[in-house]
Amino acid sequence: MNILRGSLISLPILAVVLAAAGPVRAETVPYEKQLLRLSEILGSIHYLRSLCGEEDGGWRDQMETLLATENPEPVRRARMIARFNRGYRSFSSIYKSCTESATEAISRYMKEGETLTKEVAVRYGN
Repeated sequence: MNILRGSLISLPILAVVLAAAGPVRAETVPYEKQLLRLSEILGSIHYLRSLCGEEDGGWRDQMETLLATENPEPVRRARMIARFNRGYRSFSSIYKSCTESATEAISRYMKEGETLTKEVAVRYGN
């Protein structure tokens, strides 16, 4: 499998599931931890795949879609964006070129993101 061609599966499905809820406060969102982790994964993948030659994988766009769909209050929105940036910065401080280790990280993060997305959609979908 060429990891530069894959995309985080099911984000559109997750978007539909989350859209039904409307704006929600963090303390009432049972899947908040998963969304924060997904935000961090999207930031990590955004950096790593770009580093490994992907011109525009739309990872930032997927984060924007997640934010628009979830429509979080300002504090939650800031927290989600901070986690995306944290994911991006954590890898940008380590990897300056595409290495075997970087491509392995992409593969692991793609799988984790897919799993999180499916879990939230199945567990919290209507």
